[in-house]
Amino acid sequence: MDSSRATASAFDQRVLDLYDDYVHGRVDRRGFLSGAAQFAVGGTTAAALLAALAPQYAFAAQVAVDDARITTVYRTFPAPQGHGEGRGLLAMPREPGPHPVVLVVHENRGLNPYIEDVARRLAVAGFIAFAPDALYPLGGYPGNDDTGREMQATLDRAKVMADLEAAARFAHALPRGNGKLGVVGFCFGGLVTNVLAARLPEVVDAGVPYYGGQPSAEEAARIKAPLLLQFAALDTRVNAGWPAYEQQLKAAGVPYTAYLYPDVNHGFHNDTTPRYDAAAAALSWQRTLAFFGQHLR
Repeated sequence: MDSSRATASAFDQRVLDLYDDYVHGRVDRRGFLSGAAQFAVGGTTAAALLAALAPQYAFAAQVAVDDARITTVYRTFPAPQGHGEGRGLLAMPREPGPHPVVLVVHENRGLNPYIEDVARRLAVAGFIAFAPDALYPLGGYPGNDDTGREMQATLDRAKVMADLEAAARFAHALPRGNGKLGVVGFCFGGLVTNVLAARLPEVVDAGVPYYGGQPSAEEAARIKAPLLLQFAALDTRVNAGWPAYEQQLKAAGVPYTAYLYPDVNHGFHNDTTPRYDAAAAALSWQRTLAFFGQHLR
């Protein structure tokens, strides 16, 4: 199997589902390898399947790090209720602004190259983007996702959330911002997007959770900001919570739009893994930019 640019169609869906369990900590590496062994045929090993499914960050630069249209810098921010201090990537258009601001929240593995690229894409589109790294208290994203997941799992979740709330407040107050803040997040970051909309209704003006888990019913009742929710049709774990969440949003009078992209997996927006779906990623991103343009400008 050529792992340089494999696509989801190269894998049995049961392998993709097993990999989803692996990246979300429901099975460990040994459990994945054991379960995937039955699909390792034609000279392919279970370890080769795992390697082929892992992110290939050589593909994670739709916008170059040194793109002349934007500036990027790492900035620290105070997080007194969390780990004391946080850090993230700040990506800004070169035009002086003011510009709307978007907080970009990573998956369950820290601020990896894909999420940094998402921040740069937003900056090219005319937004100030700030992407915090939940792993900063442990030294930051370690350079590979497996270690990043292990590191993030050791952190106190309440303190991580406090750090991300502080990041949202920091982003909202950026001097070149226009006073409006959007949040976009992926997987764990999708959950965080929902939660921040509930916990910071006076700060968050719009939220776009990609295949993110749902907040508690109590938190959902506090959401005020409009939401654009992006779901993958094959992501049965996350989708199972959507009907109840939708009823909670309706009861709270939250304006929302939800899209279910057919025949795609959790993580379809991440262009560094075989779960990436180019058509769904492009359409969902077009909708994301239009949504932020409508509510933040």
